[in-house]
Amino acid sequence: MNKTDRLLAIVLELQRKKVVRAEDLAKLFETSVRTIYRDIQALSEAGVPIIGAPGTGYSLMEGYFLPPVSFTVDEAVGLLIGTDFIEQRFDHDFRTRAGSARGKIEVLLPESVREETSRVRKSMRLITSDKQHALVTEREHLEKIRRAILNEKKISFHYAKKHADSEGNRHSARSASPYGLVFVQGSWMLIAQCHLRQSIRHFRLSRMTELIVLEDSFEMPPHFQLDEYTPLDDRNLLVHLRFDQGMLDKVRDSNYYYVESMEELSDGLYVVLRARQAEELLQWVLGWGANVVVLKPEAFRNQIREEAAKMLKRY
Repeated sequence: MNKTDRLLAIVLELQRKKVVRAEDLAKLFETSVRTIYRDIQALSEAGVPIIGAPGTGYSLMEGYFLPPVSFTVDEAVGLLIGTDFIEQRFDHDFRTRAGSARGKIEVLLPESVREETSRVRKSMRLITSDKQHALVTEREHLEKIRRAILNEKKISFHYAKKHADSEGNRHSARSASPYGLVFVQGSWMLIAQCHLRQSIRHFRLSRMTELIVLEDSFEMPPHFQLDEYTPLDDRNLLVHLRFDQGMLDKVRDSNYYYVESMEELSDGLYVVLRARQAEELLQWVLGWGANVVVLKPEAFRNQIREEAAKMLKRY
């Protein structure tokens, strides 16, 4: 980033936040604190009313606002693709607003930039492989949960887990205090305080039914910050596999969530999977047929043998 771009970015950052420290600006723009000091001085000399408080940081004088700036082709493409994504994966309210925002952005663009942006966008496309029914259900839940989070209202729902618990149950009725929504691996997940388990749990929206926003309120814990939240990784089961030679590209392209590591050696591709329970891995491993061998643990090797024997009986 050159100096001119950095000066503009600093003003935008100050406009976006009330107070910003020089150290934070230096980290954001990957430069030294001394350079930030010089940039602030240059902005002040150019007439930008920046107020500096020792030990606190810099801020813009109240009432100062930077006039709208023009977008480059890359910036415009990024914004417009963002509206495309929102229209695909968000609820009705945000989809409507995304369409409105796209129209405003396109109107603001100079004709030359608008034409080039349109040309670039035509060369890219967002495609979702999810079934339409799952998308509709997810969008409906997303809107309800989003409003429940903003209004700090508890919710109730029925939930279907992917695998049965120790008692053989997959379905359960839950009530929860919703803390936040996360889009991960193509699906929306709810981060919430589950009243049944008395702990923070994750729920996939597509597995929810009978979702209701309750009248009961909750208070967001002061220590909880969604952008800083890191879930406890309780996937303690490690499964070691050896794939036949030449399987690296196929295994890598599968983009399997549970892959912990992979290494290609002279006698094959060695892969380590990490999961909570063996049932999460069984179908994926079986899907590779004779191209893979389970090395350990022995209990999982036995499960593969038993499942293979059941399959053999069917033929």
